[in-house]
Amino acid sequence: MNRRNFLTQSAAAVAASPLARASASAPVHFPKGKAEHCIFIWLGGGMCQLDTFDPKRRGNPRSTPKIAGTDYASIDTVVPGVKFTEHLSKTAKVADRLTAVRTVNHTIVDEHAFATNYVHTGRMISGTITYPSIGSLVAHQRGAASDDVPAYMLIGYPNVSRGPGYLGPSYSSVHLVDTQSGPAGFTQPEGLSKRQLERRQRFAAMANGPVKERGIAHYAELQAQARRWAGPKFMRNFQLEEESAALREDYGGEFGQRCLLARRLTQAGVRFIEVSHNLNFINGTGWDTHFEGQLNQHILIQELDTALSALIRDLEKQGLLDKTLVAVGTEFGRPAEFDNRGGRGHQGTAFSLILAGGGLNHMGAYGVTDEEKGKKIEESPVSVPDFHATIHAALGIDPSKELRESGRPVPITDGGKPIEVLFG
Repeated sequence: MNRRNFLTQSAAAVAASPLARASASAPVHFPKGKAEHCIFIWLGGGMCQLDTFDPKRRGNPRSTPKIAGTDYASIDTVVPGVKFTEHLSKTAKVADRLTAVRTVNHTIVDEHAFATNYVHTGRMISGTITYPSIGSLVAHQRGAASDDVPAYMLIGYPNVSRGPGYLGPSYSSVHLVDTQSGPAGFTQPEGLSKRQLERRQRFAAMANGPVKERGIAHYAELQAQARRWAGPKFMRNFQLEEESAALREDYGGEFGQRCLLARRLTQAGVRFIEVSHNLNFINGTGWDTHFEGQLNQHILIQELDTALSALIRDLEKQGLLDKTLVAVGTEFGRPAEFDNRGGRGHQGTAFSLILAGGGLNHMGAYGVTDEEKGKKIEESPVSVPDFHATIHAALGIDPSKELRESGRPVPITDGGKPIEVLFG
């Protein structure tokens, strides 16, 4: 028997064995949650876990010499034994509705763009494949909850990290210019009568005709979607003035209004909404707190505290908290040591990402880092794919399910395992 025949017959024998058949047919277990939507808050630049959700011993960036550690006082939360920093006082009161996952880790610490892409896609950048963002994956697997809205919306700036990758443009985000006017290009041209608009649509249909070319057909489909979303029913979601003045004030400034809009879009049926919180650089550097950025970091933390706590309370009041998973992401954390101008560098060995609502069994915090500097993981490490898997599982999506890219199987997550203790 030659080598080729031997390999062929051996492979056939293995495939026909009872063990192989049982393995192939056995379903992969994953904890299936009941969340229907996800609001993903993005803190671009690298939130310092020590100064927010994983405080350690007190440090001082203004002393000589500088003392490594947490820059602010620690406070108790409503969860016994769990502490946040003093600038998260409002979020501390709803800590029983959230879990600060304190042991997220990766090895990408020197480049913001690569780390941002990794936390959004759960995979390293490849030269042969562009991986989809978690928002596009959720849109692909769940679709919108209503035909009147997109499945995936971005309140921020689009880029490849937030894109659909190999899934194709059907699963791109619809992004917003601001919270008032709605998505760019969706509003109807001013001064045109109903008759003129209908005439334009007829001409567009004639131009496309019974197209067979895939690209043109897809473009025609996107045009039809845009016309549907440009109607008053969808555009009304952006009229924040419909909400009470007291509620709008509770959410706070521009970032808070973006979170309020995310709640309205969730109610309308949008499946996944990303909200960025580094657009105005109100402390001079955003969450990228090198050098003097540390001095006014508390302003950012307070703004996050106001908006996040208001969103959790509002979703709960609307009966949406168990149906809506709120996730807070950032590309990496910060070390305990301060640089020569009082700021911090990058740290990927241990940092915090947050989950709230979504019907999960929350515990205030999950995972343990070392008490001295919060740099080493002592209990329950969580990889970025694990964090993604937890989000997918909470939304009822199998994180091990295989999709296809150019005929090759690509699992939804890169071997991620959900945090089982968060599921009932």
